[in-house]
Amino acid sequence: MNMHTLPVSDTFVRVAEVWVPKDGRLVHAEGDYAHSPAFAAASVAESFAKGEGLPGKVWESGKPIVLKEFDGSYFKRRDAAEEAGLTSAVAIPVFAEDTLKAVLVLFCSADADHMGAIEIWEYMEERLTLADGYYGGATRFEAASKNISFSHGQGLPGGVWSANTPILKRDIGRAGSFLRSEQAAEVGLKTGLGLPIPTPGDNVFVLTLLSALNTPIAHRFEIWDARPECVGATRQAQLIDGLCKREGALWAQQNPPVDPTMVSAWMGPIGKVLGTGLPYVQREGAGLPAGYTSMFALPIYHEADLAYVVACYL
Repeated sequence: MNMHTLPVSDTFVRVAEVWVPKDGRLVHAEGDYAHSPAFAAASVAESFAKGEGLPGKVWESGKPIVLKEFDGSYFKRRDAAEEAGLTSAVAIPVFAEDTLKAVLVLFCSADADHMGAIEIWEYMEERLTLADGYYGGATRFEAASKNISFSHGQGLPGGVWSANTPILKRDIGRAGSFLRSEQAAEVGLKTGLGLPIPTPGDNVFVLTLLSALNTPIAHRFEIWDARPECVGATRQAQLIDGLCKREGALWAQQNPPVDPTMVSAWMGPIGKVLGTGLPYVQREGAGLPAGYTSMFALPIYHEADLAYVVACYL
């Protein structure tokens, strides 16, 4: 199990951690903890039964969950999280068909200066409507989001739903490029990342991460295509889209690959996701691009097959 600490970040996401099923419980696999050794220690020592705590609730419900405050909730590590300045979280299940592979949990803190959004859109009456979301100081954008829905193929959530693929959208504050562009421009939102979240059954969930220039979700985004029909039968992935605030190579310069847009299993952070089929969190170390201190990566399955890996670098 990995346990790390790092200084306070300007990113909207402050902490990422991975929980995996073992012997009927979810146990800590990896984590990158932004403010507090106490929260890291409390997390490593914890485990969750189905329905217990935030990871256990996701396991039980089979869907992503936003927890906008810990006080008075079922969240088990409240004191340590509050000491670290963390006040909210989104938990994302990773399913291969009906099998839960892992739960990725992302933590944020309540701060009027942190603008951004983490949203969960759910299929209801032939449209995607907002199931829940966390917006930091972007209260007007939150109000606009509660009053909108998306048909198949419409907007970023509808586009992800239609294509069943991650989509990275730029300049979302520009008129005509995003259905909530006016409200996005008001709070400085620049980039939208939409992800399909497979769950058991027939329901549809789309996760959107909306990033501001000054307090981005992350400083770099990557989408890797791992579908066998696109990269062959071997476990490989191809970089199909990406956006970065900081310049830098995709790989550590001391051992660059021949083709930086292709990766094989166990090759760098993305390769670890390909090799394990699980989310991955890394703090420093080999394989991170120059200028970045940590990353988290989420695998997305099409039925039983790993189809995409989405990575965010802090």
